[in-house]
Order: sequence, then C-alpha cells, then structure tokens
Amino acid sequence: MNVISLVLLGLIVLFLLLLFYFVPIGMWIQAVVSVGLGKVSIVDLIRMRLRKIPPRLITDGVINSHKAGLTHIETDMLETHYLAGGNVANVVDALIASDKANIDLQFETATAIDLAGRDVKTAVQTSVYPRVIDAPKDGYLAAVAKDGIELKARARVTVRTNIPGLVGGATDETIIARVGEGIVSAIGSSGNYSQVLENPDNISKAVLNKGLDAGTAYEILSIDIADLDVGKNIGARLQADQAEADLRVAQAKAETRRAMAVAEEQEMKARTQEMQATVVKAEAEVPKAMADAFREGNLGVFDYYNLGNIKADTGMRDSIAGTSKKSDKGKE
Repeated sequence: MNVISLVLLGLIVLFLLLLFYFVPIGMWIQAVVSVGLGKVSIVDLIRMRLRKIPPRLITDGVINSHKAGLTHIETDMLETHYLAGGNVANVVDALIASDKANIDLQFETATAIDLAGRDVKTAVQTSVYPRVIDAPKDGYLAAVAKDGIELKARARVTVRTNIPGLVGGATDETIIARVGEGIVSAIGSSGNYSQVLENPDNISKAVLNKGLDAGTAYEILSIDIADLDVGKNIGARLQADQAEADLRVAQAKAETRRAMAVAEEQEMKARTQEMQATVVKAEAEVPKAMADAFREGNLGVFDYYNLGNIKADTGMRDSIAGTSKKSDKGKE
C-alpha cells in the first residue's frame, strides 16, 4: 500500500469521525422511531452541534413531550429557550405535569416563569399538591387584646401556586408578613383574650376575608391557628410604668416647689436683715438728734434724765415680763 492510499484512508476515517460527531445517527434513529420522521431531522441535529446546543437534551425534550400528547412542541422552541438560558428539562416536565393535571399552562408562560428565576416544575407540583407555610417560620406572633393581655399565636397557611401570578408576583415571605399582620390586627380588635381562646377560628376567618393573596404567586386556601398561648399582662405593666412615671413627675414638681419655698425663705431673711440694718441706722441718728437738741436748747438736762428713767423703767418691765428674751430670740 503506497503513501497516497494511506492518506486517502486517513481522510476517509477522519471524514467518518466528523460525520458521526456532527450527525448523531443513533439519536436521529431514536427520534424517528419515537415521534416519527420529520420532527427531528439530521439538519436539526447538525445545527444544534454547530450552535453548541446539546442534541440529547433537545431530542429527549421533544420525544417526552410528544409521547405525553404535547405535539405542538418543536425543536426550535426548545433550542430558543436553551439559548435564552432556560432549563429545558424543567419546562418540559412542567408542561407534561400540567397537561395531566388539566392545568392550562402554555409553553410561553412556562418559559417566562422559568426565565424569571422560578422553578416552574415545583410551581406546577404545588398547584396540584398544595404546600403549607408556617407563619411565622420560627417562634410566635405576639399580639395584645383590648384588655391588655398578650397572646402568642402561630398559624399554618395552606397555599397553592397561582401560575398566572408567578411572573412578578410576591413570594411566600409576603404571605407570611401579611398573615402575621392580619393575626395581630384580629387579636388587637378583640374585646378580651378569653374570646380569642374560645374561638380561635374567628381569627382565621377575619384574616382569610382580607384577601391577603392579592398580587402574590399563591392562592391561600386556608389559615389555621396551630398554637395559641397566653403571655404577659401588658396592660397592667403599662399602667404600672405610667404610675411610676406620674410619681416621678409629681416628685419633680414637689422638689421644684420646695426649692422655690427655700429660695423665698432666704429672700425674706435677706429682707429682714436689710430692715434691721435700716433700724440700726435710724437708731444711730438718735444720739445725734439729742446732741443737736442740747445745742439748740430744745432739750434740757432734766428732760434727758427723765428720758433715761423712762427707758430704765421700760427695760425693767420688759425683763419682768420676759419680752426682752423673746425679742432677742427673734433677732437670732
């Protein structure tokens, strides 16, 4: 065998390898046997290879959908969704499940939900088999009735997927928040806590009638109060805190009045000292006036001695009556 024959043989082998790589004959035969001739052509498979689309993924999707009765699913539809970054297998499974469950789910809607980041397969399953959401996820919701008694509640919300509202609809976090708000409002509007304990279903009815699932990706089927406990007497504690605050305010006002009284007392003492100083000053003028009277002849020696006797007599009477001591004490 010459060199030319070897080269030709190598080219033939290379051509066959490339042919089997770009044209998966076995996959094409499987598609023809499963869904018939023309649904998945050799050209389609070669195009998938060139566009870096997994032929097995698209072929399996077409075969599964056609076997389930969804004959309108074509290869180019699945290829477009794959190139857009979607999950082809999830969309096909969701379409099959929705068709079996008599749920109206179009291919465009399913792909839109998938591209929006939602798990369309799980959404269909939840629509068929509703799920239960705890509100809140952990712990309890604390609410206070009108009589001041705190109640701790925990609810279980049964929802199913609202497929048209999946795109742009709020998630279960919004459902939990709305249900929690409704429970707190329902308990807060109750006259006393015993009414809530006797009929906890009234809370469920009140919350359910508010249409909390509007604008969300779910439809609320039921709201059940799973647990309801009595907490603290918030009203009594608030009254005690208010009474303590009032006491502090009254004490502050009393202290203010006492300080003002002390200040006024000090002011009166200062005025008394000022008046006493005025009296002392006035008494200091008496000897001067008497001296002037002696000089001018208006006061004689006998008049002066008589005045002294009167003063001594007055002092003796005061000492006998004890008024002098009292006046001294008053000055002190």
